[in-house]
Amino acid sequence: MNHPTPEQPADVVARLRATFRTGRTKPVEWRTTQLRRLREMLTDNGADLAAALHADLGKSSAEAFRTEIDFTVREIDHTLDHLADWLRPESAPVPAHLGEDARAWTQYDPLGVVLVIAPWNYPAQLLLAPVVGALAAGNAVVAKPSELAPATSAALARLLPAYLDTDAVAVVEGGVPETTALLAERFDHIFYTGNGTVGRIVMRAAAEHLTPVALELGGKSPAFVDRDTDLDVVADRLVRGKFLNAGQTCVAPDYVLTDPATAAALEPALVRAVETLFGTDPSQSGEYGRIVNERHFDRLTGLLDSGRTVVGGDSDRTTKYLAPTVLADVAPDSPVMREEIFGPILPIVTVPGLDGAIDFITGRDKPLALYVFTESDDTRARIAAETSSGALGHGLPLAHLTVSDLPFGGVGESGMGSYHGRYSIETFSHRKAVLEKPLS
Repeated sequence: MNHPTPEQPADVVARLRATFRTGRTKPVEWRTTQLRRLREMLTDNGADLAAALHADLGKSSAEAFRTEIDFTVREIDHTLDHLADWLRPESAPVPAHLGEDARAWTQYDPLGVVLVIAPWNYPAQLLLAPVVGALAAGNAVVAKPSELAPATSAALARLLPAYLDTDAVAVVEGGVPETTALLAERFDHIFYTGNGTVGRIVMRAAAEHLTPVALELGGKSPAFVDRDTDLDVVADRLVRGKFLNAGQTCVAPDYVLTDPATAAALEPALVRAVETLFGTDPSQSGEYGRIVNERHFDRLTGLLDSGRTVVGGDSDRTTKYLAPTVLADVAPDSPVMREEIFGPILPIVTVPGLDGAIDFITGRDKPLALYVFTESDDTRARIAAETSSGALGHGLPLAHLTVSDLPFGGVGESGMGSYHGRYSIETFSHRKAVLEKPLS
């Protein structure tokens, strides 16, 4: 039986560019139709996608829907509700020397053919949420799922062409060779989510064509715990934020900063919170995921000697299980503090107090998120004024992602550019200046 030869990346891009040049993707009706079909794809096939996410990452069905499928549906609904307003031209005042009959405004133009490269940790959401913005802005899109989440990649490669306009949206599967071939092509925008090492490769490739990029990277997102807080509430929120998706979340609290006395009191609270959420044996919990592959499993278990184990530490390479783990007495230069953990290990690092915490944070790369647990308005104000991060969360990790009217993105080492809601329109469009002066 003969199988069709897969379309080469260059041919995919050329085909989509030809479609874009016809103007097919520009009408609002086309955009909203694609978004509604994408929504239909998610609602029709949620169970299949949840099964794929479980196969790749051990995600429970509830977590798959909450953090990936329903998350993306909400993003689509928000976009459909507001797209007409976002796209409305915005008038600009005209100086007197141009005359009273001159008019000026800005309007959003689609960029063209956009490449979206997704990571493996939220392989559906982090592919589809940028695609929502790219389609809403009127672009043609090449979607590249992560090969490290093969079941989800295969599901998306099967489903997207069944629902979306295949002349304007294409899925390219594969690993490094396929991604490299895609990056050699000229795109009008590249949207990459992942790590800084690959982000630099993407940016170098984009520079060859002067292609704009959005890089959604990661970093070590700190959580500062002040001495005046309810530590049981703090522990519960830290555990829920840190160990979601087995810690494989770019904005998960990476480590805790607090003073020695508060650290000692926080330890038993974290033990209780882990047990409350996952039971005495998290390996038996249906709500606790697994590490994506053996390479990351080995990397993570190699960090367990960086401090004293407060809770967790158990692991099983066969099932890629690593227990929710808290480490205390962690030195600032220990292995677990040298790079983003991206797994279920939460180190506690002690500092003398707020001044020490601010010095610690500002002495390192700017994080994707910074979380603060305090009852003090002065403390919140000082951290907001004296630190820089992609986002700042007071009292609740991760929650800023769920607010569609907030931009999501990093700063410095944690990334560039932002998206979600109207910020996706800004990312995937050119805001064109227009001036009109009658001839008579």
